[in-house]
Amino acid sequence: MKNKSYKITPAEGENIIFGMSHFIKTVEDIYEIMVNSSPSIKFGLAFCEASGPCLVRSDGNDPDLIKQAEKYAFDIGAGHTFIIIMRDGFPINVLPALKDCREVCRIFCATANPIEILIAESDQGRGVTGVIDGFMLKGIESDDDKKHRVEFLQKIGYKR
Repeated sequence: MKNKSYKITPAEGENIIFGMSHFIKTVEDIYEIMVNSSPSIKFGLAFCEASGPCLVRSDGNDPDLIKQAEKYAFDIGAGHTFIIIMRDGFPINVLPALKDCREVCRIFCATANPIEILIAESDQGRGVTGVIDGFMLKGIESDDDKKHRVEFLQKIGYKR
């Protein structure tokens, strides 16, 4: 068995949701979840089929984000994983519906941070062993840090 990692750094304004599902219908159901979450959200999604033709299946409403999601999914190559790249919306707006989706088994991460996907590869195929989201800790927040956190949440509309 070989271990690999695959790094993704989202562009400014992009968020990534990476997860695992179990059925080809995932693409259609995630598409509906995304477009029903917000009329302005832009996204591309790709799903790695784990049997039959073993293709990357994709959809979305932004051609560039679809192509980007297809490339990431193909490079990762782990069966039944999916990746969503989104703009003009936040994961918090779609995660509850994604978690309720019958096909979705797991969400590994939902982030705007650089991520590193840890992959195990055997003769049978590839699987995800984990995800590194962001960077190493630098300390514990101070009172000033708490104040900045609250101000940021107010600025983006999640706190009064």
